[in-house]
Amino acid sequence: MSHLISSGRRRSAPPGESPLRFGVPGFAHPLVAPLEWGELARAEVPLDWTVLNVASGPGSRPDPYCLTAATRLREAGVRILGHLDVGFGSRPFGELVSEAQRFLNWYKVDGFSLVRAPTEAGALPGIRRVVATLRTLREHAYVVLVHGTHPCSGYATLADQLVTFAGPWSRYRWSQVAEWTADHPPERFCHLVHGVPRPHLDEALRIARWQGAGTVYFTDRTDRDEADPWESMPGYWDEIVSRIGPGVSE
Repeated sequence: MSHLISSGRRRSAPPGESPLRFGVPGFAHPLVAPLEWGELARAEVPLDWTVLNVASGPGSRPDPYCLTAATRLREAGVRILGHLDVGFGSRPFGELVSEAQRFLNWYKVDGFSLVRAPTEAGALPGIRRVVATLRTLREHAYVVLVHGTHPCSGYATLADQLVTFAGPWSRYRWSQVAEWTADHPPERFCHLVHGVPRPHLDEALRIARWQGAGTVYFTDRTDRDEADPWESMPGYWDEIVSRIGPGVSE
């Protein structure tokens, strides 16, 4: 199985390091997925962050169901990120800032998830400008760049965390990790994987640790028939919550 760095250097977390945590890319609207949103407030769920996506962003006005969900999560101490689609660097700067401000004004988010983030070096200045501005809007804003694959190493200096894999289990189980990631701690990286069968859950967890990801989200939901695999909770949610701690071995 090809989940090692190409140089062969090991990326698994040594004993005593922090356990894996969840990064939830966002469920369906709280009106249709109230149980999912309520589950995230459980104290025993090792949650790093969750994304609030009202209507491909903050929407045009405050949504009462999303306001309620955000308030409950905030009271439970959950880090909430507003969903901003940067369109691989093509979205106008002013639109992104406007959407970020609405997320802050209405939902009091703790930071932002920048989806469809570019990967090439040429787009770095534009993303650097966006991230710097977000951090002027909210002090200590937590920023996640969702590339879905490994970008050039310069992006690691911009954000708190990079999503360096987002996709199906069929690709993840044979994936490789960029060598430059070995220079950063696991909490800087997140993997989002859908279509993970229950019998392969331990294998997926081992790959994440080996490749140096500190945050993960695995689900057995798939994107078959253009479905959104992140909209509902995985069928083995309770099981993965109990197994995501430091007891998972190499």
